[in-house]
Amino acid sequence: MDKIKKLFFSFQQGFSLLFLLKWTFICLLIGALTGSTSAVFLWSLEWATNYREANQWIIWLLPVGGFIIGLSYHYYGESVVKGNNLLLEEFHSPKKVIPFKMAPLVFLGTVLTHLFGGSAGREGTAVQVGGAIADQFTKVFKLSDLDRKIVLIAGISAGFSSVFGTPLAGAIFALEVMVIGRIKFDAILPSFLAAVFANYFCVVWQISHHTHYTISTITALTPASILWSLLAGIIFGLAGMLFSKSTHFWGVLFKKQVKYPPLRPVIGGVILAVIVFLMGTTKYIGLGVPTIVDAFHIDMNSYDFLLKILFTSFTLGAGFKGGEVTPLFYIGATLGNVLIWFIPLPMGLLAGMGFVAVFAGATNTPIACTIMGIELFGIESGVFIALACTTSYLFSGHSGIYSAQIIGSPKNMFFNNEKGLTLTEIDNQHNKD
Repeated sequence: MDKIKKLFFSFQQGFSLLFLLKWTFICLLIGALTGSTSAVFLWSLEWATNYREANQWIIWLLPVGGFIIGLSYHYYGESVVKGNNLLLEEFHSPKKVIPFKMAPLVFLGTVLTHLFGGSAGREGTAVQVGGAIADQFTKVFKLSDLDRKIVLIAGISAGFSSVFGTPLAGAIFALEVMVIGRIKFDAILPSFLAAVFANYFCVVWQISHHTHYTISTITALTPASILWSLLAGIIFGLAGMLFSKSTHFWGVLFKKQVKYPPLRPVIGGVILAVIVFLMGTTKYIGLGVPTIVDAFHIDMNSYDFLLKILFTSFTLGAGFKGGEVTPLFYIGATLGNVLIWFIPLPMGLLAGMGFVAVFAGATNTPIACTIMGIELFGIESGVFIALACTTSYLFSGHSGIYSAQIIGSPKNMFFNNEKGLTLTEIDNQHNKD
């Protein structure tokens, strides 16, 4: 009997070794390609931002950029227009390999959006690039549907990790985002491998850099500071829900009022360009990284986070390309900054909590966002970050920027009847009610 047990144990370890070697090789390829692409992408966004700020007249060409993006997706990219939601749909119901054209289309579309003055982020682009690259190996290695799910997770992990320089958060984000309240444990190793490799290759080229953020003061952990953190988390969750609802609102409105898709970003571009001209500032377009950095130590306007919600949700709803996460960082940091008016916590700490907590509420990924906060700001703020992220996740409701997310575990007992539905299906149910 002992010999049989030893033999079984040997076989088990042998299969584990094969699993490790197999996914190390595949994830190395995914990481190298995705990380290198992210390095070029980050450099391209930096160039586009610098050129736009030095030549602000180019914002008047935003409708032209929108028309180019609209035409390219309408006539060439209709099969990939769903973006991140397509990755989630293929994970839940595999049908066909993600067309590789998703990568160059979203790459160029995002750069054009930033060059001409749209308000968008970069995470969505990196995730789509990573997913499109990774899924090509499904054909190359003739992977099963089970392995294909792992490949998609690895691609998302690689894209997220490399564009933000947060391999731990990137790996967990890819595992957590697929199903609300559920994690696919058999993909943990590939997800971390892809994240680490992609982050390495993004950095090793030395053609781009990641922004560093600092929380200068951490308060003592007391019953009062815990309660204040929970209150802040509630507010951050509501802000995340507002962003998700706003993006959905503008998207539906444009589809309803403008039947020809290429014209949607044209009309949206005209409106955005006029508003930016009338306001006389570019503070609310692009990534907004300088404002995010300032939010940790300089007083912000009380309305900054609301205007960023409006500009970004309108930009994406009109059909421009880019991610939502960096704008969510902006919204959270500036909102946290002004909460100092009535929440007695340090400004930098509140900004850091909002930075990741609004993101947690809008994407339904509280664990990944907690880890991201620790990676970016240090372990000293970890408890406050965790309290804000988990509370935000709870109070953002069953909404989110990824409508194809499926509820695997409802957020509380009152939503048990909605288990297994996508966020789109829930939204449709609520509209009927």
